[in-house]
This record gives sequence, C-alpha cells and structure tokens, in this order.
Amino acid sequence: MTAYEAAQSLQRREVSSQQLVKAVYERIEAVEPAVRGFITVLEQEKALAAASRADELLEKGQAPSPLTGIPMALKDNLCTSGIPTTCASRMLSDYRPPYDAFVAAKLQAAGTVLVGKTNMDEFAMGSSTENSAFHITLNPWDGERVPGGSSGGSAAVVAAGEAFFALGSDTGGSIRQPASLCGVVGLKPTYGNVSRYGLIAFASSLDQIGPLTRDVRDAALVLDIIAGHDARDSTSVPREKEHYADYLGKEVKGFKVALPVECFGEGLEKEIKDVVMQAVGKCAGLGVQMTEASVPSTKYALPAYYLVAPAEASSNLARYDGVQYGLSVRDEENLLSLYWSTRKQGFGAEVKRRIMLGTYALSSGYYDAYYLKALKMRTLIREEFVKLFKDHDFIVTPTSPTVAFKIGEQKDDPLTMYLNDIYTVTANLAGFPAISIPCGFVEGMPVGLQVIGRPFDEGRMLQFCYCLEDLLGIKGRLATIDIKEGK
Repeated sequence: MTAYEAAQSLQRREVSSQQLVKAVYERIEAVEPAVRGFITVLEQEKALAAASRADELLEKGQAPSPLTGIPMALKDNLCTSGIPTTCASRMLSDYRPPYDAFVAAKLQAAGTVLVGKTNMDEFAMGSSTENSAFHITLNPWDGERVPGGSSGGSAAVVAAGEAFFALGSDTGGSIRQPASLCGVVGLKPTYGNVSRYGLIAFASSLDQIGPLTRDVRDAALVLDIIAGHDARDSTSVPREKEHYADYLGKEVKGFKVALPVECFGEGLEKEIKDVVMQAVGKCAGLGVQMTEASVPSTKYALPAYYLVAPAEASSNLARYDGVQYGLSVRDEENLLSLYWSTRKQGFGAEVKRRIMLGTYALSSGYYDAYYLKALKMRTLIREEFVKLFKDHDFIVTPTSPTVAFKIGEQKDDPLTMYLNDIYTVTANLAGFPAISIPCGFVEGMPVGLQVIGRPFDEGRMLQFCYCLEDLLGIKGRLATIDIKEGK
C-alpha cells in the first residue's frame, strides 16, 4: 500500500495502526540486512505505543491528519528528542537532541508513527550514501549499486517498503537524486516553505526538507503536514497555508513546459535521455505544450554550487571543535591539538574535503575571486529561471545523468561524483521547488524525471506530476528484493 491507501484502510477500520507498525517491523527484519537503510530502528514497543494513541484517535473520529497512524522514517540529520541524531558522523555518534525538529514535531502532532532514523552521507555531503561513518546503504533494486545520496537511506527504505514515507534534506539534489535512483518520488519544496529548525545544517542558504514517497499523492499529503511558517527559522516565509492534495486530479491542459537544451546534451546517457523523452512525449496527451528553451548559465551551476555549499559548510561545521559540540578527543597537550585531533577523528574524508574547499574560497585574497563570483552566478541563474517562467509553467529535465552506479565505482573520483548533481543544483541555487518522479527503467534500474516549478507553486507542480504519473503507469512500485535470500 501507499501511505494514502493505508490511511484509507485505517479510516475504514479495516486495519489498525498497530497492525501496520507490526507489518513494517516484520518487513524491516526481513529486508534490512539487504538494504541497510537505517542507522537507528526504534524499539517496536515505543512505535506500538504511538500507534495505540493513533488508533484511539481514529476510533473516536478525531484523527488530526489524513496520515494519522502511518509508520514513517526520518533522515538522521533531523533532530528527534531523546533519539540519536548522528548525521552519519562519528562527530555526533552519541548525540541525543533535547528537542524535536519543526518537521518531526509536525508529523508527531499529525499522529504519524516514527519507526527509525535513516542512513545518509555524513553531514549530507555526498551523492551515494557511501560517506556514512557507519555503513553503506544498498539500492533495493540491485544490492551491488548505490541508492544515491545524501538521503539514500530514506529513499531506500521507502523503495523497500520499510516505511510508508520518509523525510530527507536537499542541498543540491539530495532528495531528488536518490529518489530517481531508487524509483520513488522525491520533493524539494521552495526555500522557506518548510522550516529548517532542527535540521543540522550543511549549507544554510541551500538546505531544504522534503518527503520521499511511493507516489505523488503521498508527497502532497506529507507536504500538507510539514509546510508552514515557523518563527524560529528566520528564512521561513509567512504565507497562507495551502492544501496541496486539493490540486490533485485537476485539469492540466494548457500548461506550458520548457525543456532546457543544456540538460539533454553532453553527459547524459543515451538510454536515460530516451526514457525521459518518451515520458515527455506523453505529455501531449494531457494537452500540455512542450517547447525547447535555453538556460545558458546552467553550465556554471555546478561550479557555483561547489563554491557556495562548501563555504557555508566550512562556517557551519566550525562549531564542532571538541569544546562546545560533538566528539571531544581529550588528553591533548593544548587547545590547538584538541581541535586538530577532534576534527581529524570526527570527520570523514568527504567532509574534510568540502571544509577545505570552503575555507579556501572564503580566505583572504580568494573571497572575491571565488565565493563572491559564485554568488553573482547564483543570481544570474535565478534571473534566467525567472525569465523562463514568464512564458512557461514548469521546466522538465532528467533528474540524474545515469542510473544507480556500482558501489565503489566513483568513490575515489570526487569530480565524477559531483556530476551526479548536474541537473539538480540549479533549483537549490535559485530556491525554486522541484520534484523527481519515476518515469521508466534502463536495464531494470529506475530512471527519474525532474520537474521544476515557480516559487511556492508546489500545488500546480504536484497537479501536473499527478497526471503525468498516472499516464506513465509505473507509480507505487516496490523494489524487487528477494526476501528469502536476503538479497
């Protein structure tokens, strides 16, 4: 079942939340050795207690949301009170937050049931979930391949049926790229639409929290719960509350979609292009107008992103010094030695690489040449998108230039790894909403199609994707895991 289908069964009292939780834990026990999507699985008794409360509310007809009683998971960089929140890093391996992230509290108030915290690239820095300090998550469609990253654990557990939905974070594609590689739906909302309070920061001007789900309807239902203004986040935008599920099923005839030529050329595997273009071709049956367009600054998006994001990471991660936060290596001779040893042991190779890149870009004599220039390019990219949206409702691109690659294949080649974000970083730099939906398969592995919308236009974006998803006819598929063999 999708989350929506399970919720309908709950409301008809055909099944209880406690039964759903038990079924999810049975599924976790069966397939988790072959997926390794979780860092922390909560004690079943704790989840059953929350499910029991949800059942009481459902029985009384007082369910606080359409997803009351639904088991779900959270990426392990979202703070959960009293529950380990590690960011998949040795630096925070013992951290138990004293408070809940805004989104965690909203989901709890909505009556959903948390079953675990999912694996990720350390501090959300990576595109494969190979950078976790604890273990590598495997793609449920093929255990020899990566699930994408950095929200690879969240994507994998949804694709494997270990949770009805999960939340991830997206700094340069970290929700959409693993969604594409695992064959699920991944939504990055407009910057400021979902509060970042309680999200352990990577790059504060780019980070955004969003859902990973089995289909578009589920994504709309989750976004209904987690979106909204929060005074504790200075970048949270105060605006009237929307109900995104209300957009689903509405007419899409007359929508205009742009296909940037820069996103369908060099670097994109032919098989991926063919699958995406076949899906795009079906839009004509919806009465949607498709036209080629150009966003010349796209070629500068990746270098701009890999200056802005590491610079902000360098600043955000400076707090982990062995004195105030996280791991502390004691018995050192002096303060400098304490800093050195703590950060050396606490951070993995990719995090260190990005801290060094960012520190260099912010250093005296290089700030104007690198960081300031990247900010100017970011503004130019946004302006080109705004101009394109004057004549178009959405932009459609592939989500990833390849299907999921083999574990270890790109681990020692960071530049190739960074190219996985080539189609996704623009939406983060511009602050616009974007979603990846499954659109087909190449050699048995899922392929994702990305739709980028205008700021705060998630409703119509979901409306379009809901119709397209129905036309493609592949929504809601679970990954083909052999449970008996555990692989």
